Amino acid sequence: MAMESGSSIINNNPDEFAVGCFLSIRTTLGDEFEGQVVTFDRATNFLGLLEGQGHYPLPIDSHIDLHTLQSRELLAIRQAEAEAERIGVGVSSEAQIIFDALSKTLPVHWDKTVIVVMNEVRVSSPYHSECVIGGTPAANDRVKKVLEFERKRLQLRGYGFNFQQMIHLPQVMLCMRNDMINA
Repeated sequence: MAMESGSSIINNNPDEFAVGCFLSIRTTLGDEFEGQVVTFDRATNFLGLLEGQGHYPLPIDSHIDLHTLQSRELLAIRQAEAEAERIGVGVSSEAQIIFDALSKTLPVHWDKTVIVVMNEVRVSSPYHSECVIGGTPAANDRVKKVLEFERKRLQLRGYGFNFQQMIHLPQVMLCMRNDMINA
């Protein structure tokens, strides 16, 4: 509450209004208040009270470290941005599940609808081992093995994808067409 400029502060003693003290005051308008001092600003003659008898005394040290708060905010923003980058735009739920599974064992990121693994190997739609291109032969083989393993594991978990019935020749053709379009 703000006290009018005509009201007087008791003896101009700053200890009278220390944070955490309990006061009973009367304003110049005759209103009476009892409570614990939350804040006091001598320059503006502002006194903030928590009315009633509090069971928990307020901490006197009310310093807020702005640098720590800004660091925490920046970290939270970076984490949110990193999580957003892991979500494929314009891809099927199957593609996202495969991406998430690959990301558990290999560094991956999206390049539009293509999964880029280890910054060198690319896996295009429909995300089968035949659609793996680029990188060293060893990296290419590793991605193919992990991809095949993850697809089998997803099938066992019952995600509804019947990978055994898919015809491989059209998939290879589709992979080649997607790579030509994305190039």
